[in-house]
Amino acid sequence: MATLPQEPFGLQFESKRDPMRGAFFWLSAFYLVYCGRPEDWIPGLSSIPLAKITSFLAFVALVAALGRAKRSLRHLPREAYYLLGMVAWLLLSAMFSPIWRGGAVSKSIDFSKILVAWILTFMVVTDFQKLRRLVFIQSVCVPVISLVSILKGHSHPRLQGVLGGIYSDPNDLAFAIVLSLPFCLMFLLTAKGRVTKFFWLLGMLVMGVALLMTASRAGFIDFAISFTICLWHFGVKGRRPSLLVATGVIGALLLLLAGGRLKDRFAAMSGSNLESNYQESAYGSYEERKFLMFKSFEAIRDYPVFGVGLRNFAQYSGIWKVVHASYFQIAAEGGIPVLVLYLFFFGSGFSNLKKVKKFGNTDPDVILMRGALHSSLVGFIVGSCFAPEAYQFFPYFAVAYTSVLLRAEEERDPSKIIEAKPVFRDFTEVYVQDDSSVLPTVR
Repeated sequence: MATLPQEPFGLQFESKRDPMRGAFFWLSAFYLVYCGRPEDWIPGLSSIPLAKITSFLAFVALVAALGRAKRSLRHLPREAYYLLGMVAWLLLSAMFSPIWRGGAVSKSIDFSKILVAWILTFMVVTDFQKLRRLVFIQSVCVPVISLVSILKGHSHPRLQGVLGGIYSDPNDLAFAIVLSLPFCLMFLLTAKGRVTKFFWLLGMLVMGVALLMTASRAGFIDFAISFTICLWHFGVKGRRPSLLVATGVIGALLLLLAGGRLKDRFAAMSGSNLESNYQESAYGSYEERKFLMFKSFEAIRDYPVFGVGLRNFAQYSGIWKVVHASYFQIAAEGGIPVLVLYLFFFGSGFSNLKKVKKFGNTDPDVILMRGALHSSLVGFIVGSCFAPEAYQFFPYFAVAYTSVLLRAEEERDPSKIIEAKPVFRDFTEVYVQDDSSVLPTVR
C-alpha cells in the first residue's frame, strides 16, 4: 500500500493523536489572555483570573503528556537556564532587600511566571505551524489593543491608563507595538487573499497611529531602528522595493497627520523656547529621567550583588519613579549577576537565529520568521536603553520563539548541527564562531 508523501517543513498538519494538543490549546489561551487583556475591555471578565487559570491548565496538560511528549526537560537549551538563574537570583535578592522585602518577594514570584510560560512554550510548540499560531495570536492582539486604546482613550493624554497591565503606561504600549510590528508585516507578506492583506495593513496603520498618539520618544526611536532592520530583511534582502516606497509614503503621512505631540516632545528636550505647558512637561520628564539614571548608578554602587529588590527602585529613588533603561533597572533591583544573566539570555536569541540561518532552509515562511524575530529582538535591545521593560514578557516570548525555531530546524536536519560559540560584538547582533575542533553534537 502506497504511503502518503510527507509535507515539507512548515506545512505539516498536526496529528490528531498529538499528546501536546491539550497543552498547546491552553498555552494559546494564555498567550491570548496576556497579549489581548480581554478583562480590560470586555465587560464581566475583570473579576476572573484568566492568566492564572490558562497557565495552570497548560501546565497540568503538559505534565499529563510528559511521558508521551516529543521533548523533555533534558532538551531545554542554555537560555532556559539563564532565565532560571535570573528568576532564582531575583528571589534571593528580594530576601536581602534593604527597602521592602515582602514587596520584592511578591513581585519576584509574579515575574517567575515567565519561566513557566517559557518552558511550556519550548516543550509544547514542537513544529513550525504551532510557532506561527502563537506568533499569530500576539500579532492579532496588539492591533486590537491599539484600536481599543484609540477608541477608549482618544481624549486621554498620550493614551495614559486607558488599559491596565502592560498597556497602562504609554511607553509600555509603544514598546509592545514596536515589538509586534515585524510579525504583522510578516503575516501581511504571507497572506493569500486581498481581504486578508487589507486587514493586516489596516491593523498596522492602527498600530502606527496608536504609537504616535502615545508620543513616546523612546518608542519612536525604537520603532525607527527596529523597522529599518525589518525593511532590510523583507524589502532589501527580500527584493521587495515597493515595500520600501510604500513604507516611506505611509510613514510620512502618519507623521504629518498624527505626529504633532511627538514632535513637541522631541523639541522640548533642548529646554529652550518652551511654548506650552505640554512642552514644559516633556522637558521636565527628560530632566527627571536623567536624575533617575544617575540614581540607578548609586543603587548599583551601593548594592552591586543583590540590588534593592525587584520593583523597589521607585521607592529608593525618592520620587517614586522607575529608571527608564532596562539594563540599569534590572541591575539596580537585582544586582550585577542578574544583569549578566539578562544579557546572556537575550544574546542567546541572536545566536539562535544565526544557527537557524546555517541550516540553509529555503522555506519562505522560515526566512520571514527569522527576519521578523531578528527585527523584534533588535527593537527590544535598542528600546531597553530608553524604557523600563526588563520584566515585560513580550521580549522573553521572542527568545522562546527563536529557541523553538532552532529546535525545529535541528529536528528536521540533525546532520547539520554544530557546536557553536557565541561571540558578543555589539548590542544588536550575536555572531556565531564555529569551533572545528568539536564534533557535531545534538543540542
